[in-house]
Amino acid sequence: MSFLRRKSRARIDAPWWNSQDFSQSRSGVSPGSVVVLAIIAGIVGGILGINATGGFFGGRANLVSASNSVERKPDSVAGLANRVVPSVVSITTGSGSTGSGFIIDSAGFILTNNHVIEAAALSKAKIIVTLNNGEEFESKVVGRDASYDLAVLKILANGLPALQFGDSDKVAVGDAVIAIGSPLGLSGTVTLGIISAKDRAVTAGGSAGESSFINALQTDAAINPGNSGGPLIDTTGAVIGVNSAIATLSGASTSQAGSIGLGFAIPINQARKTADQLIKTGKASYPVMGVSIDMNFAGPGAKVTTADGAVLAGGPAQKAGIQPGDLIIEFAGKTINNGDELIVAIRSKNIGDRVEIKYKRGSSTRTAIVVLAAGKN
Repeated sequence: MSFLRRKSRARIDAPWWNSQDFSQSRSGVSPGSVVVLAIIAGIVGGILGINATGGFFGGRANLVSASNSVERKPDSVAGLANRVVPSVVSITTGSGSTGSGFIIDSAGFILTNNHVIEAAALSKAKIIVTLNNGEEFESKVVGRDASYDLAVLKILANGLPALQFGDSDKVAVGDAVIAIGSPLGLSGTVTLGIISAKDRAVTAGGSAGESSFINALQTDAAINPGNSGGPLIDTTGAVIGVNSAIATLSGASTSQAGSIGLGFAIPINQARKTADQLIKTGKASYPVMGVSIDMNFAGPGAKVTTADGAVLAGGPAQKAGIQPGDLIIEFAGKTINNGDELIVAIRSKNIGDRVEIKYKRGSSTRTAIVVLAAGKN
């Protein structure tokens, strides 16, 4: 039995919108035309929509802006900076050194580091003080002291905003602090940190070869070259230290030196005492024991040298029974690890203070009371 087969109509592969299976409508509009019209309508609608919101035809976009004002409390970092920065100055010298300082008396007295102005003072070069408002004054050196790395300048101006002194003895590790100054000549720079440690024995050398021994406050607030002499303030805006030194990585050149989170400041209680003496007499005194220390001795302890004159005749140490070769291991209840620590501990005291020390002579440990005397400056 045979079946009749319906002949298959040949098909041509083509896109569906152009398929030959579709027959034209009576109106003569093909499915492909419908699709093209839809695309055109979409484009026109998009253009009109863009124009309605501000687009191709010169429309304006309506951007939302906030008009709320930021309230800054007086004890915020911004509030404290606003209050203190006007009292901080920049210092430049004819010898090329730069640094910072701050006003301690409205009559024009300014406290800074000795190492900032030492070279200029020795060479009698100009020392220019620039106030925060941009005014410049040539200053004179009232007095300077290399032992504590402090100096007082005077400019001919009155009614200046002087800073308030705090109490550095009451500072605790972890307290928030702010450093203000002119690092790398950038005046009015404010950095924030904490007190990282207290009573750090820091030794720094001046350009004239004189060493300063600082019983320093350590901070992680960024301190860089040019910050020297600027104030370290607490959260009340009171000065608790004078920014003076930074630690640098071993092998770093001077041009590469910068903050690594180890900055040091002279406690303001010591700085205030020295500044008062410099203003009154032009000089500062410091306490001594009357011994020469072997600075090559690695410790622990501070060893009195065995050289002639190691113990000053009639001095505090001789009166207390100290002899050449004795090893001082404790001063005023603080363990002494090396000669720097002993010198710094002595400098942190006052002339006339009675201090108990412990020292070793041979195999025996002894104690004595030393009455500190004034050193020759």
